[in-house]
Amino acid sequence: MTVERISVDLDRDWLSVADICDYMGVSTFVVTRMLRSGALPGIKMGREWRVARRDFEDWLNAERFRSAGRGD
Repeated sequence: MTVERISVDLDRDWLSVADICDYMGVSTFVVTRMLRSGALPGIKMGREWRVARRDFEDWLNAERFRSAGRGD
């Protein structure tokens, strides 16, 4: 089974928690929890988290490939 790589079509290099929530259709609680735990790579600038678009793409694809390997 071949899994095609996901490409995030957002026009900025750095994504906010809100950007990721909108893209994934999840709550800010979910994204913030993943950032705090280190599961999703990001940096905190003051009170705001930012995630590099490329890091988000890499994370999405790694999670997708991991799920595909488990048969989920």
